[in-house]
Amino acid sequence: MKVSQFRIGQPRSCQKKHWKRTRRQSRQPLSLAILALFIGILVLASCSKAPPMPLRVAVNLWPGYETLYLARSLGYYDNTPIKLVDFPSGTEQVRAFRNGSVDAAGISLDQALVLATTHPDVRIISIMDFSEGGDVILSKPGISNLKELKGKRVGVEVSALGAYIITRALEQVNLSTQDVQIVSLGLSEHERAFKDGTIDAVVTFGPARSKLLVAGAKQIFDSSQIPGEIVDVLLVREKMIQEQPQTVQSLVNGRFRALDYLAKHPQDSAIRVAPRTGVTPQQFLDSLKGLRSPDLQENQKLLGKTDPSLLKTTIRLVDIMLENKLLPQKVDPAPLLDDRLVKAARL
Repeated sequence: MKVSQFRIGQPRSCQKKHWKRTRRQSRQPLSLAILALFIGILVLASCSKAPPMPLRVAVNLWPGYETLYLARSLGYYDNTPIKLVDFPSGTEQVRAFRNGSVDAAGISLDQALVLATTHPDVRIISIMDFSEGGDVILSKPGISNLKELKGKRVGVEVSALGAYIITRALEQVNLSTQDVQIVSLGLSEHERAFKDGTIDAVVTFGPARSKLLVAGAKQIFDSSQIPGEIVDVLLVREKMIQEQPQTVQSLVNGRFRALDYLAKHPQDSAIRVAPRTGVTPQQFLDSLKGLRSPDLQENQKLLGKTDPSLLKTTIRLVDIMLENKLLPQKVDPAPLLDDRLVKAARL
């Protein structure tokens, strides 16, 4: 009986081997399950990864900034987190930049200097244009020159470029802002206020300029009379260059590609962007005659300071603004001019 039981059953050594094999086999499904769970967690983590925050770029209705919208229309900003945000005026752009609502801005150089007094980390990464007649003072037909503005009501966006232009224009005829009645107006109010007779003259530009000239306004001053002083730039926070270098580079690349396209295909470019500005394609092309947009090579020289003319202009601008109390404190413009992105730009 004992022998038969021994023969029927397995030896203890065999039983031990079988127990070990069974335990190993039971481990395999458990290991595979843990591995599958781990892979699943990784997949879910990658799926739930937040997309990059958009690079918010503030823009207003100045013809020199339209290359940004042209770049978007041409698809140069497809698949990039670049968001162009319209603002009615430079004043609103400055406010939005200060409160963190935007990360970059197409803005005039004087406004860039004002921002630099409170945000020393701002960087000018592209020169958009030099205004050579695009900014104007328009008057009623009965006013034929700047001297006749004395005592008259002049519409001005007082906290932005308009204040600088009226100050410099009046200096040409030995007048000051104390000799006229300054009426604070946003850009969107220029046309209506002029036609309603609320003002006798206005410092304006862009679509408002085109429409008022058609309506019979007389041009008595333009920015070609203060050459090199009115410059428009693309400005961005240093933080964005560090955190989203590819996106900021795409912004610059697309802008110069659009500038090149505009030079080669002006009619198609005008058809693409004019409806946004509320003017005809021809009026848009006419507005470009009042500005000069430096190409990529000139940008590299100006921002790299191998051509020191922009740096000299900016230093002079700081002095003029301080003298006329348009700047709260002195600013060193050298650190503002940043050529890293134009150096790396590819068309």
